[in-house]
Amino acid sequence: MSVKKVVLAYSGGLDTSVIVKWLIDTYGCEVICYAADVGQEEELDGLEEKAINTGASKCYIEDLKEEFVTDYIYPAIKANAIYENRYLLGTSLARPIIAKRQIEIAQKEGADAVCHGATGKGNDQVRFELAFKALAPEISIIAPWRIWDLNSRSLLFDYASKHNIPLPITKDKPYSMDRNLLHISYEGGVLEDPFKEPDEDMFILTSSPEKAPDKAQYIDIDFKEGIPVALDNKAYGPVELMQKLNKIAGTHGVGRIDIVENRLVGIKSRGVYETPAGTVLLMAHRDLESITLDRDTQHLKDKLSIDYAILAYNGQWFAKRREALDAFMNETQKNVTGTVRMKLYKGSCAVVGRTSPVTLYEPDIATFDESELYDQKDATGFINVFGLPGKIETLLKNKRR
Repeated sequence: MSVKKVVLAYSGGLDTSVIVKWLIDTYGCEVICYAADVGQEEELDGLEEKAINTGASKCYIEDLKEEFVTDYIYPAIKANAIYENRYLLGTSLARPIIAKRQIEIAQKEGADAVCHGATGKGNDQVRFELAFKALAPEISIIAPWRIWDLNSRSLLFDYASKHNIPLPITKDKPYSMDRNLLHISYEGGVLEDPFKEPDEDMFILTSSPEKAPDKAQYIDIDFKEGIPVALDNKAYGPVELMQKLNKIAGTHGVGRIDIVENRLVGIKSRGVYETPAGTVLLMAHRDLESITLDRDTQHLKDKLSIDYAILAYNGQWFAKRREALDAFMNETQKNVTGTVRMKLYKGSCAVVGRTSPVTLYEPDIATFDESELYDQKDATGFINVFGLPGKIETLLKNKRR
């Protein structure tokens, strides 16, 4: 492959730090580094200088935080998207927005290739490349992990040492970490033994339940058409709301999960995640739907939520199917407006109250006391008709004996 200019998705971590030098040595090309700010915070400090010192001709650092929340996180919350009932898609949702801007920069710079540092065993290679192909099918894609001979972390460390490339991790702390506004994920290294409990000093966003406050905290979350807009009656912008809720929920140890998930490529992978704000918002949002959506719409939406999560996890964000699902989800959210009260305490969050100006909950029907709107005698005919198929089947089966 002949490559003159490549745009690299750059984090400054082990893999992409090595990739800058490797691209130059392998292709003799110009390397433009690009980092998307989706909430990594201090991880971006000094990144541009490091990229240039490693050999890049320039380094873009793009603030995509608000777009990430409004166009990726909030749609997933509206969809109640959770992969395998546990993973809140923090990495899955970040990859398409990162890839989208990478393509835009490549087109602006006249690059003939884009490059990512995802391994050949993971999901991210699929997420990046499906996005690249959907947005700019003509551009070449370089995936070093699938073609170079640096096929282990140890070899990467040795390569970095040989070429004096500074690294943010060491052989003594070799797990990988990915951070954004929705979560922090930890994988690999010492975490590859699924029976080994993570060290407490690994966690950044959440306190351990043992060290969390001894007093529970109650918070009210206001939603408008499925989107969180305020905490405790105070309005916040999308980024600020996520940051605020990450801090509140994290203080109480909310949002930790330790799971073995099924990767798209067929490998089971152990991952540890911190998702404080996302955990609270998803629980609150689904609960608000319980009083604002009719039964049949809710049941259909619950089924489609699984499809939405799988689609996002598999890197198919720019597929027509996701756009169609979003259209359905947005239609269901027109009345998902109201307030949910959450109780946070030592690693748990629980819904303790909900209210909505467009509620479908009618106390006069739900009450165990006498009701003017519901005559219990009507249930007899309903049960007879509803149970008729099963009754007939059994009668005919007994008749044939």
